[in-house]
Amino acid sequence: MQNQTPPLVLTFGAADPVGAAGIQADLACIAAMGCHGLSVITAILISDTTGIEDVQNVDADWVADQARVLLEDMQVAAFKVGYAGNTESIAAIAEVMSDYPDIPLVLDPFPTSMPESGEDAEEMLIATRELLVPQATLLLLSAVELGRFAETWREAAPDRTLADDAADLIRQGCQYVFVTGMPGEMQEVTNTLFSEEGAIRQDNWQRQPGSFAGAGSTLSATIAALLANGLDVPEAVAEAQEFNVASLAHAQRLGMGKLIPDRHFWARESDDNP
Repeated sequence: MQNQTPPLVLTFGAADPVGAAGIQADLACIAAMGCHGLSVITAILISDTTGIEDVQNVDADWVADQARVLLEDMQVAAFKVGYAGNTESIAAIAEVMSDYPDIPLVLDPFPTSMPESGEDAEEMLIATRELLVPQATLLLLSAVELGRFAETWREAAPDRTLADDAADLIRQGCQYVFVTGMPGEMQEVTNTLFSEEGAIRQDNWQRQPGSFAGAGSTLSATIAALLANGLDVPEAVAEAQEFNVASLAHAQRLGMGKLIPDRHFWARESDDNP
């Protein structure tokens, strides 16, 4: 007898040999939420726990073909789009997404650990804003990334707030904007979820000691998996933050560099407590 099929989540991103971020991290989080992960590789990294040394982007046609073949075969319950690689792949992903407007899309396009894209960086920001943001159910980015992103559509203005920039993105078509690392108490991390109604939830978390790789990937992939399980966005954001905090609290030093979140801490806790 065949078991019930778990929700399927399709994630687009870079292949990280360490498993700290990108596709490998996404698949671990998706599995932890009881879903089955499908993946489209947009880039291949040369990396270790100290950082990323080089990136090889995958041809945009290959990115689109990977997705089309999967989607013709299986019914996906949620999408996550991470690092796309270049403007051509952003356009290819956006074209695929346009055929599935009713499926939740979590957009997390600015991995802080990736090397700068040089002259292409500005074009990638603009392409992301014009092609992917209008299709996103939720856009996740840090306060610093939001400020930089906002410079692609407005002049610098001292009276502008992060809330103003989030509102602009929602007017451009994104349903929710989730901003992490907003200004707050020194020993706390403040994350705020915005909708067309403004700030609809704010969570403060104790800042954990150490330098981590993959915290953002953990958060966005978990949100996508929870949406695939049928949660609404505010509830998915709340539960994903709790999982992310626990993963960081159990983080492991696998090499000589940054700590790696443990997305399977719950399984080891079960083994310790039969």
